[in-house]
Amino acid sequence: MSTEPESITSEEPESENKALRAIGWFSVGMAVASIGIYLGYELRCMYKWRKRSPYDFYSRAEARPANEFGVGI
Repeated sequence: MSTEPESITSEEPESENKALRAIGWFSVGMAVASIGIYLGYELRCMYKWRKRSPYDFYSRAEARPANEFGVGI
């Protein structure tokens, strides 16, 4: 028996640890990017909605042509 303390070594090699760390940071980055894209889309929709005028609500209200209702005798 030796009197020197045994060094504690991890069972995973260093390359596996770096790979898992890279995958973890990549997934965090993708989550942040997707949340940013979603929030940007929502803010843009809100901005576009605020810029509408009261006339935009009736932009599709058109007079119907007379021939749509039939001839009528």
